[in-house]
Amino acid sequence: MDVPRDQVTTLMEHGLYTSAQMLGCFLVSSSAVNPETSPHIKAESLVLLGDALFREREHRRAIHTYKQALQHYKIIPRQNSTTRISLSTSNRSSSPNSFNISAINENEVKFKIASCHCAINENVAALAEMEGIPSKARNLQMNLLMGKLHRNSRQNRAAIACYKECLRHCPYVIEAIIALAELGVTAKDILSLFPQTPNRSGRPPFDHFDSSRWLQRYVEAQCCIASNDYKGGLELFTELLQRFPNNIHILLEIAKVEAIIGKNDEAIMNFEKARSIDPHIITYMDEYAMLLMIKSDHLKLNKLVHDLLSIDPTRPEVFVALSVVWERKEERGALSYAEKSIRIDERHIPGYIMKGNLYLSMNRPDAAVVAFRGAQELKPDLRSYQGLVRSYLALSKIKEALYVAREAMKAMPQSAKALKLVGDVHASNSGGREKAKKFYESALRLEPGYLGAALALAELHVMEGRTGDAISLLERYLKDWADDSLHVKLAQVFAATNMLQDALSHYQSALRINAQNEAAKKGLERLEKQMKGVDPDAPEEDEENEVEDADGDQEEAELL
Repeated sequence: MDVPRDQVTTLMEHGLYTSAQMLGCFLVSSSAVNPETSPHIKAESLVLLGDALFREREHRRAIHTYKQALQHYKIIPRQNSTTRISLSTSNRSSSPNSFNISAINENEVKFKIASCHCAINENVAALAEMEGIPSKARNLQMNLLMGKLHRNSRQNRAAIACYKECLRHCPYVIEAIIALAELGVTAKDILSLFPQTPNRSGRPPFDHFDSSRWLQRYVEAQCCIASNDYKGGLELFTELLQRFPNNIHILLEIAKVEAIIGKNDEAIMNFEKARSIDPHIITYMDEYAMLLMIKSDHLKLNKLVHDLLSIDPTRPEVFVALSVVWERKEERGALSYAEKSIRIDERHIPGYIMKGNLYLSMNRPDAAVVAFRGAQELKPDLRSYQGLVRSYLALSKIKEALYVAREAMKAMPQSAKALKLVGDVHASNSGGREKAKKFYESALRLEPGYLGAALALAELHVMEGRTGDAISLLERYLKDWADDSLHVKLAQVFAATNMLQDALSHYQSALRINAQNEAAKKGLERLEKQMKGVDPDAPEEDEENEVEDADGDQEEAELL
């Protein structure tokens, strides 16, 4: 044979995939190999070429090549093929990264074809390929891929079975632990899968070599978060962080949960700590971008997006972060970035949350409902509940809003945020304000430091004409929490009651804490007009002289 096959293998082992792919073309087209008399050699050569193409991310070519290999494999005389299979079912890795193939194993090749389909988001084709592998022949990698594919197809029971099989093989498949927690499997059930009795290899059982129990804590933490017990989850993660200081994975998990429950300052601090340890992280960086936007820290936000684009511009997190940046410039551009993140990964929850929030700010609550529902179907968390309530209230669908808020309360019985949501629905109509007050007060009893509920209660006092109560509540909170949003709310209350000097000092205090606070800037502008005796709501001079923009109106009507 004029092209040595082992040379292709050597190139692959050294990571020289382009050369391996070119040499592979010589190998499979060599006239020295007669496919009729030596189908096994032809099949093995095609698998090698397929592996090189896979590593070059030429997934469609790889699929085509692997399928040709299987065609030739089928020609191999049966008695010959059984010996070949027994040769190749040793415990060798079956991923497309394993190249030391001396004989072709049909199941491995099917797995490789499925991996290619998966890489180009063809879930149905990938699942069909994987189902051709008998369950007894599936190894760890195959079970993990099967779990992901079933989950993407919303076949949760089948996904759970595959993920459980992974953990029976190896308790450290953390992806399987997280997936099972999110699919509603309890910590007790997950832990019962770990090997407890000494196995035949004489290795000690799982609980011996894990005397520290850290993995058990980790499982419990993920199950807490998945069942919306954020407080319990954070406590367990914090305990793990003491045992593994500067663990980037744990820091990011903590920061993500803090972002979800609105502990924005703590979340920003933890994201920044993770980035200081490893500045090239992309995981959850879109969550960090959203927080920087809330804080109006545009300098840090632009720097973050610039960094992310230079690390890997193909990840969904990068497109959500771009969407966050564009939100201020042009909402339609921001929306297309959010949609792109979902096209890259249809399970990427921040993409849906971002899309929902954009639709709300574009005054399209009906479309926002669809986006937040998309996030909910993947994994209900506080933000999708909050988004749905805001959307339904904007549509004046009080009944639906109340149903969602109560659903949130059931899912998170110990959450002050969920109580506030129910309060928000009641506050939206004058007949429910007394009920709203009770819910806000309950939220503050449960979590005294929850400023969102304090601000909502103050707003309610103002609506009911109890300005004095609103002022004393906000001033009481300011003693313990120097927060710009408290100052802004106080300034607004003072401005509304014509106590302009007090309003001025609180707007200034807000801007001293956060110079980027948009509400404070706009409020100060209005206040300065009021102090000059000018009506702050009167149109500007140049606005009055504007020509009517008929085309613009037409375009807006089409958009809506």
